[in-house]
Order: sequence, then structure tokens, then C-alpha cells
Amino acid sequence: MPPAASPDSPEHPAAAKPPLARVLTGLHTPEQGSVILDGRPLSVAAPGAVAMLFQSPRNAVTARWTLGRIIAEPLRARRGRADTVHATAQRVGLTDDLLARRPHQVSDGQLQRACLARALVQRPRYLICDEMTAMLDLATTAALTSVITEETRGGLGVLVISHHHGLLAAWADHTTVLGTPTPSHGLSLGGRCSKSAEGASAISDSSPALG
Repeated sequence: MPPAASPDSPEHPAAAKPPLARVLTGLHTPEQGSVILDGRPLSVAAPGAVAMLFQSPRNAVTARWTLGRIIAEPLRARRGRADTVHATAQRVGLTDDLLARRPHQVSDGQLQRACLARALVQRPRYLICDEMTAMLDLATTAALTSVITEETRGGLGVLVISHHHGLLAAWADHTTVLGTPTPSHGLSLGGRCSKSAEGASAISDSSPALG
């Protein structure tokens, strides 16, 4: 999957989805094979090179933190600038008053906006979206997918994993249905997709671990 692409993967079987997404982001270690990021093992990639947007925003944040702190957390070790957090929050549609609130004080959609901002402040090369719209209304879904699409024009590679075939059909040129992976092969981010005029592309049919 090259940067500036939005490949999509409708899921089958469903049980394959969470492990795949977590393996691709380095949260889980594959039992066999490897994940290659831009020609190098994911294990040696720079921190934040691959970010992830989860299905449930409430399970992906610390409940006692404000939205502002949630967004800023990836930058704490890197001494990121506060104006970066503010600008990114505005980009995803969060107002200043919302940044002072905690998860229980906002909607699922507002919290997912904060999670997207948290992913984007890291300036990742790739973003893995694991059923990111499953708990969102149509307006929030449209807003967040629009932000992500705009990010692909700046070079971000996006992998969307979803059961929502209508969303995938509108968001990418091609989809790949996941079947039983071949454990002896690796997964690769970088160079396995064909890019369209709209900036969306698909996981190559030749990818041995997908389909």
C-alpha cells in the first residue's frame, strides 16, 4: 500500500479483522511471517509511522483525560507544539470548548474526531482504519472520511477495514475480501497498490497474505 492511497478491505471472515489491523500497526506480533513498511521491517520503523483508528473510540482512550490531552499524548515524548494539537483539532471539527471535556462529556462522534486528531498529529505515513465508522452517524462519517481523503492528497496511505460495502464502494476504486491468510508470507505496506486519478487504490490481488 503506497502513501497517498486508500485501499479498502471488506471482511470475511470477521474473525480475521482485529488481528490483521493490530499486526499491521505493530500492536500484535504475527505468529509467522512479517510486516514490511517501505521495504523495511515494521519493527524498525520510526514511532508513529503507522497510526490506527479503532472501531470504539471509548475503548481507545483514557477516560479521565480531556480530549486535548488525548490528542496531544503522542507528542509528549517528542515535545510537540501545542499549536499543532489545536490546529489538528480544528481540522477534524473540534471546538476549543470540547478540548477541555472528558470522554463521558462528549458523543461517540466527537470522541472519534479526537481519536483521528490523535492519529494525525503524529504525521504518520500510513493510517489503519479498523471499522472506524461503525459507531458514527452519517454526518460524522462524511466529515471524517473527507478529512482522511484530504490527507491522502498530502501523501498519507490509508487502509480501511470494514463490513460497510457501500462506504468502501464510495471511498476507493477497488476492494479486497480477506480470506484465509498464507502464514508463510509477509504483509507489506508500500508498493502493492495501483493508484487512481482520485488518489484511491486497492490492495493488489497479488498480495499473498490478503485474499
